[in-house]
Amino acid sequence: MDITINTHRIRLSTSKKSLDPLKKTIIFLHDSLGCIELWRDFPEKIGAITNCNVVSYDRLGYGKSDSFSELKRDHDYLKKEADVLSTIIDQLGLQKVLLFGHSDGGSIALLAASLYPEKITGIITEGAHIFVEKETLQGIKDAQIAYNTTNLKQKLSKYHHKNTENVFRMWVETWLSPSFIDWNIEDYLPNIQCPSLIIHGENDEYGTIKQVETIVQKTTGKSIPLLIPDIGHTPHKEAADIVIDKTLEFVLNL
Repeated sequence: MDITINTHRIRLSTSKKSLDPLKKTIIFLHDSLGCIELWRDFPEKIGAITNCNVVSYDRLGYGKSDSFSELKRDHDYLKKEADVLSTIIDQLGLQKVLLFGHSDGGSIALLAASLYPEKITGIITEGAHIFVEKETLQGIKDAQIAYNTTNLKQKLSKYHHKNTENVFRMWVETWLSPSFIDWNIEDYLPNIQCPSLIIHGENDEYGTIKQVETIVQKTTGKSIPLLIPDIGHTPHKEAADIVIDKTLEFVLNL
């Protein structure tokens, strides 16, 4: 299903008609290189065990959505995505919304819960960032080398097609820009009133436990940290059983 926001076409994983209005809806927010298809069957598994509607979407420029409208990002690009998310919630007429965000999607989930607290019932994040660390920058530099020396570009092209170069370039250029080093969304955290489950791989190559500790400390709602040993930046793939079990427990306790 496609919807239009500010004249731009956004691809959704499901149609409004297929959403049961009596159920909670979990919206899945992909990472900086992700899209609907790269979630694989994870959302459906979560929907089945929690008895929730599940929706994912390709952000503008990703997957099968329209191409980027701008080819350079500013400090507020993730906040702008939280605004788009709010519009999607309104267009779908959703009332009981949970967010499940990975990496950039996790940061968007935090911002949306802060900016639109009346719309969000709970949030789950994996590898969310609230500030830039040296580990973040090194992880991106390593990914840049892989993009130039391995088949990573070819793999991404299967999902982002003609937008692949811009997807990768804008991610790298934004985060490695000297002006982005002071990007920080900690001030938004105290306005997050809903419960949150903050998941982090202890070997996450893009950020440290300081991200989790700060989120848990500064959010107003009950915030539960989940540190998973021996995994990196993608817990729902690297430790799927743990993430599914803890997600079910979190949803049932809302």
